[in-house]
Amino acid sequence: MNKPTNIFPPSLDDQFKPQINDASELKPAVLLKDIKENLNNEINLNGWVYNARSSGKIIFLQFRDGTGDIQIVAENAKFGNDDWAKLNTLTVESSLQVSGTVKSDDRSPFGYEMNLSAFKIIQISPEYPIGNKDHGPDFLMDNRHLWLRSSKQRAILKIRDEIFFSSTVFLREQGFTRFDTPIFQPVSCEDTSDLFGVDYFGKKMFLTQSGQLYSEAAEYALGRCYDFGPVFRAEKSKTRKHLIEFWMMDAELPFTPLHGLMDFEEQYTKRMISDVLKNCKHELKILERNTVMLEKYISQPFIRIKHKDAIDLLNQKFNLKLTYISDIGAPEEAKMSELYDMPVFVYDWPAEIKAFYMPRFKDGETLRVRSVDLILLRLTLFIADVFFARGVRSVKIFTSI
Repeated sequence: MNKPTNIFPPSLDDQFKPQINDASELKPAVLLKDIKENLNNEINLNGWVYNARSSGKIIFLQFRDGTGDIQIVAENAKFGNDDWAKLNTLTVESSLQVSGTVKSDDRSPFGYEMNLSAFKIIQISPEYPIGNKDHGPDFLMDNRHLWLRSSKQRAILKIRDEIFFSSTVFLREQGFTRFDTPIFQPVSCEDTSDLFGVDYFGKKMFLTQSGQLYSEAAEYALGRCYDFGPVFRAEKSKTRKHLIEFWMMDAELPFTPLHGLMDFEEQYTKRMISDVLKNCKHELKILERNTVMLEKYISQPFIRIKHKDAIDLLNQKFNLKLTYISDIGAPEEAKMSELYDMPVFVYDWPAEIKAFYMPRFKDGETLRVRSVDLILLRLTLFIADVFFARGVRSVKIFTSI
């Protein structure tokens, strides 16, 4: 075999340089997501070591390829001295191709185990700076490009991806067309938010805070439509409800009444939760999520309560001294979650605390609007929506997993 081409700086020790020239030197490999179809077969896997331990005559490797994880068992008796010495040089984040027979094993953390019969080292990794000990947030953020490889960060990204895919499939089934809106926008959609200003060839522009205004124009052409992309708020905050950058979905539902929108939101939310429960069992286990609660969310109807009834309830149970024009903020939402162990729709809000474009109606002496918020405290999913006077419903979905 020819030695790998030296494209690395002299400061990188020879032991850490790639040991192959390119991927053509590797055998065809199976992805770990397809491991069930390859039980009891001799297969090849490509990936990285993210943990290793040895009892002297046996080495246990925790191995990942991005689509899954597996435990690999190497026995000294099956390898010559040179190969055994090479196996003992493997460090965390070393990459290699492994070959062996896969079997089910309940003792393995992943339910499967490979008995190693051969291997090809691709590259030995230098010391990985993130260990099993606790690290401070500053250290982890400075090394976020490496922190992504940790099990919890990977689990979060996998669940986030599942929510994206679930949303796309669900909205397509419901007759929606995706309509991508510009990142640079000339005006603010919401006067309550500070925006990032941008010099657009001498003209003042802003990073988008919402694609709502563009989607409202598109719905007259497309009917049910949505956009899904990054949005920005120039507001310093460290709470989970106020992010500088996140991805948001704005959907437009023409000719849908208030309760019809609540039906849609409930169906959509349950679909996302259901898909995550079905396809991200391993990731939820890593994150120690209470799946019993999530299963309850998809099996029982959400609570629906008018704003004024919610105010009466909060005053009665917690003596909060709220009025019929009081907002229901984070502290009140926390109290609501104590009363209901389910997501809660609060609708028919006072006009004084809602946007000007919401359709108004008189409720006794109080002027109210046809608007609804969905309180989902135990999920990192927040839904707020608007009923426009022209008979159009708009939904905003904020996913920040």
